[in-house]
Amino acid sequence: MSNEQFDNPDDEIIYVSKSEMKRDMTALQELGEKLIPLDKKLLATLNLPEKLFDALIEAKRLTAHGAISRQKQYIGKLMRGVDPAPIHELLDKIAGVSDRHSAWLHKLERLRESLLSDPKAIEGFVAEYAEADVQRLRQLIRNTQKEREQNKPPKSYRELFQLLKEYIPEPPIAGTTVAETNDDE
Repeated sequence: MSNEQFDNPDDEIIYVSKSEMKRDMTALQELGEKLIPLDKKLLATLNLPEKLFDALIEAKRLTAHGAISRQKQYIGKLMRGVDPAPIHELLDKIAGVSDRHSAWLHKLERLRESLLSDPKAIEGFVAEYAEADVQRLRQLIRNTQKEREQNKPPKSYRELFQLLKEYIPEPPIAGTTVAETNDDE
């Protein structure tokens, strides 16, 4: 053999230790295990391969410790062929730590405060969201202001937030789509 074969810097070989490969596989299995408690509709939004989706549904059904353990290992094996980024983002969103989800909630809170403090903010909101129920919006604002004046529990304040959530939808998670699922399965 000539030295030319070994002198080419473009043919760089990356060595991965057996321990590192095992850590990666364990991390994927643990990620897969976090998907088991999620409901079918939420799992369907991830566009998982059919085998993995079926394995997750099967894991919910199992009760024997050994069977559950084997199923988790199988899920870990199937997870090797899946992009973990959308899964992490969905789990973060569920846990309430997603930056996008937090930003959306903060936007709603700022809008609610501006509606309560600035009478002209209602006009701007209605101009942007033409489908908004102006009468209901004004009523909730008045009720919230009365609650604050009388130091009552913030019932209308919360209702106003829920109303804003109806008009300003949460941004979707990257890499997911809403899929139709049949609950009879």
